Amino acid sequence: MSRKYTIGVDYGTQSGRAVLVDLSNGAEIADHVTPYPHGVIDEKLPTSGQMLGHDWALQHPDDYIEVLRRSVPAVIKASGIDVGDVIGLAIDFTACTMLPVDEDRVPLCFKPEWQNNPHSWVKLWKHHAAQDEADRLNAIAAERGEKFLPRYGGKISSEWMIAKIWQIVNEAPDVYEATDLFTEATDWVISQLTGQFVRNSCTAGYKSIWHKQEGYPSREFFKALDPQMENIVGTKLRGDIEALGTKAGELTAAMAELIGLRAGTAIAVGNVDAHAAVPAVGVVGPGKLVMAMGTSICHMLLGTAEVEVEGMCGVVEDGIIPGYLGYEAGQSAVGDIFEWFVEESVPGYVKEAAENDGVSVHQWLTERAMQYKPGETGLLALDWWNGNRSVLVDTNLTGVLVGYTLLTKPEEVYRALLEATAFGTRKIIDAFHSNGVPVHEVYACGGLPQRNGLLMQIYADVTNREIKIADSKQTPAVGAAMFAAVAAGSSNGGYDSIVDAAGAMARVREETYKPIPENVAMYEKLYQEYTLLHDYFGRGTNDVMKRLKALKGQG
Repeated sequence: MSRKYTIGVDYGTQSGRAVLVDLSNGAEIADHVTPYPHGVIDEKLPTSGQMLGHDWALQHPDDYIEVLRRSVPAVIKASGIDVGDVIGLAIDFTACTMLPVDEDRVPLCFKPEWQNNPHSWVKLWKHHAAQDEADRLNAIAAERGEKFLPRYGGKISSEWMIAKIWQIVNEAPDVYEATDLFTEATDWVISQLTGQFVRNSCTAGYKSIWHKQEGYPSREFFKALDPQMENIVGTKLRGDIEALGTKAGELTAAMAELIGLRAGTAIAVGNVDAHAAVPAVGVVGPGKLVMAMGTSICHMLLGTAEVEVEGMCGVVEDGIIPGYLGYEAGQSAVGDIFEWFVEESVPGYVKEAAENDGVSVHQWLTERAMQYKPGETGLLALDWWNGNRSVLVDTNLTGVLVGYTLLTKPEEVYRALLEATAFGTRKIIDAFHSNGVPVHEVYACGGLPQRNGLLMQIYADVTNREIKIADSKQTPAVGAAMFAAVAAGSSNGGYDSIVDAAGAMARVREETYKPIPENVAMYEKLYQEYTLLHDYFGRGTNDVMKRLKALKGQG
């Protein structure tokens, strides 16, 4: 019997990647990346050139289809396998990345009458321009005593679906009226593949305030936001919600011709990028935290009971692994902070030295940052360059760096920024652990753990936990491929559960990062200082960051 394969497509912030995976052992046979032709649209619309406001981040829906057009045929060609042995396809996506569509599921931004209205476009996950709506939503929910609020750590994020929809209601009511459905991009792409629309339990639960037992918030709550939204659940948010691994449908003949697979291939319901990574490192039970590390970090943890944890992004039944409560938290900027420093703050001599050494600036800084012991730089930073997702849930917070002197070197600052993100993760782990959701083991996946050993050692020392690293460089895509195998089922050469798929396909490296006792002791002292700064600037003692941001907005 021939080997069977599935394809996982991982949609990131700047590009999409297809990975062809062997179902017998999880081996990645071929992969291909398609950069989004339009990238992140955060300055002006590509149609009219209209300038966008502060904190806007849009995308072009056809870029997602372009990934399928280019990357799926590319991995088939590169592998040389028989396309008939590909039994399923699944995708994962950044979230909440949402868009309005008409009754034919055509994105409004494709239509001439709406293409010059920025609210008709895809709002990327890091679109933060709905912060005012999020603030008011949280205040109204708290005043009404809404049961859902504690499940999200006490605050609904501006990055999520309802705040983004409410911004459209407030700023473009005609777009809201013309919208038949507001959909996550992951669900929209699945609808294009299958011709059928279905929502997934992951994005519905974490990003749209849906609960498996209780459904969405009440009509009364939505009416309290705006009377136009009173019936939104039965209209613009309608659609069956299915657990991860469920078969959403089969590949249509038209899409099969477009992307080079066979019509009838099983297509799984959509998923979120970080969440898809969890089974790919073999985590299918409680007590194990998975960090999907890249431009930001998503922290995921499984539990057996629903409890309240400050600042968590949500607890969702079937949200990560069917049969468990899935907890999520996160940091809005990690790799983005390191990239900012390299692009905007490193002196010319560093870039010249790195070029002369034939290494990247990141590597040059890392090699020198390794020479310092914990505490030796005299620097301490707060990791809020893109706001705080957990535990404070406040996108209006900004970065802090304390301890500069005239002798401070770039590599010292770089190390302090690495440490700051580790302290942010420690804050999240402490919140879970102290509220009855234990964290005994830590796993890391994504680009950063693969590239930066210093960073991972710092995380082990700061959290005082051993960290295991995913063997795959494409962990979300491999996880998506696992869910595709479940959608196809064992009768077609796949698996009947994600637990079975993970047992055969998940891989982690033999090498791990173990805490170094003397480092742990020093980082404990630094973490206490971090906590003082964290609470001083983040819990209302000094709102200078917000005042400065307000003044900036008046300029």
